[in-house]
Amino acid sequence: MEYHNPALLQESVDGLAMVADGRYVDVTFGGGGHSKEILKRLSLNGRLFAFDQDPDAEQNRLEDDRFSLINQNFSFLKNFLRMYNVIPVDGVLADLGVSFHQFDVPQRGFSFRFSGPLDMRMDQKRKITAAKVVNTYATEDLERIFKEYGELRVAKQVVQRIENARSEKKITTVEELKALLKNMVPEKVEHKFLAQVFQALRIEVNEELKVIQDLLEQAVEVLKEGGRMSVITYHSLEDRLVKNFFKTGNVEGKVEKDFYGNLIRPMEPVNRKPIVPSEEEVKRNNRSRSAKLRIAEKVNVG
Repeated sequence: MEYHNPALLQESVDGLAMVADGRYVDVTFGGGGHSKEILKRLSLNGRLFAFDQDPDAEQNRLEDDRFSLINQNFSFLKNFLRMYNVIPVDGVLADLGVSFHQFDVPQRGFSFRFSGPLDMRMDQKRKITAAKVVNTYATEDLERIFKEYGELRVAKQVVQRIENARSEKKITTVEELKALLKNMVPEKVEHKFLAQVFQALRIEVNEELKVIQDLLEQAVEVLKEGGRMSVITYHSLEDRLVKNFFKTGNVEGKVEKDFYGNLIRPMEPVNRKPIVPSEEEVKRNNRSRSAKLRIAEKVNVG
C-alpha cells in the first residue's frame, strides 16, 4: 500500500524558488514525497527539517545527513526550529489534510468506507476522539461543528439523530454512525454527505483550523525576507484561511492599509489564483482532484 501519493509535487517545490544551500521545512512529512523532491534540489550544505505528529510516518524516515524528522505537530514549528538554531529558513511547504495512509487504515477511523472505531486522531496521543465528540458534546456544540466544519444544511437533523441514538447506547464505530444517518439524504448525494460529516468530526478532533492558523503565523516569523511558503489545501475551509492570510496577513481577511493606501501584510501572494492539478495528474491520482496550491513570499515590512 502506498503511504501517500503527493499532489502537485513539482509545482509546490518549484514554488519555493529554492537555493541549493538553503534551509527548508516540510511541515507535513507523511510518506516523504515532498521531502525527497526538496532533497534532490539541495547541495551538501542544504538542510531539510520535516514535521509529522503521526508515529506511522516514522517508518518513512529518510537516511540523509541533511535531513531531520521532528515527531511533532507543525503548530510547534517555531519552537523546534529555534531549538535547532536554524531560524530564519528559506522556505516552508505544507501539504494539508489527511494522508492516504491514514484514510486507508480502518483502525484509524478516518474513512466511512471501512468498518472501524470512531477515532480520527492524527496524533494518537490526543485524548479526544470522534467517539468522544459524538457521545459527550452538547447539542449546540455539535450543531456548530457540523454547520461550520461540515458545511451541512441539515446539521440540526444530524444532531437530533445522534442524540436519539446515544441516549440508548454509546456510538463507538464508523458503522454505527453511518447506520443512524442512513436515508437522511438522497442516495445520489449520500457519499458527499458522509464526507462532510466525517470532515467536521475530523477537524474538531484535530483542531485543524486552529493549527493551520498557528502554522501561517509562525511561518512568517521563521521565514527570511524573500523566503517562500507553498501550501496545498483540500477543502474550502483550509483554502479560505490560506487565501485570506496571504492576501491580508490574517485568516479573517481583514484588510489593513498604511497611510499611503498600501496593503499591510507580511506575505505577498505569488499566484493570484490557486494552482490545481492537471487532467493528467488527476487521472494518475484521483485523490488529487480537490488539491489547490497557493504560494507566497515574505516581504520586507520594515
